[in-house]
Amino acid sequence: QLQLVESGGGLVQPGGSLTLTCVASGFTLDDYAIGWFRQAPGKEREAVSCVSAYDGSTYYSASVKGRFLISRDDFKNAVYLYMSGLAPEDTAVYYCALRFQFSYATNSAEYDLWGQGTQVNVSS
Repeated sequence: QLQLVESGGGLVQPGGSLTLTCVASGFTLDDYAIGWFRQAPGKEREAVSCVSAYDGSTYYSASVKGRFLISRDDFKNAVYLYMSGLAPEDTAVYYCALRFQFSYATNSAEYDLWGQGTQVNVSS
C-alpha cells in the first residue's frame, strides 16, 4: 500500500523550532518530487516548501524562506522539514505530498499522494 506518514508536529513557543518528518512506505521516493503544504483554519492549502528528485532543486514560500529547510534522504525514504523561528502565523496542519514527476510543483492539485497531516501550533 502506497502511503506517506508525517510526524513531528506539536506545540511550540514563538521563536522555537520543530522538525517534521515524512516517511514513505510501499514505494521509494527516489524518482519523485515531494512537497510540504500547510492549511490553517479558514484558509486554503498552500505550498510551504518542495524538493525535486535528482537535482534536489527546492522551493520555499516567501513567508518561510530563511526559516525553513527541506531535506530528502532517499536512503531512509524520508523527507524532512526543519522549521525555526516559528511564529503564530505558522500554526496549521502540515501535509507532505508526493508528485509522480521528477520536478516539484507549487499547486497542490499537481500532487498525487498525500499524508494524513500533522498539527503544528505556535503559541505562548
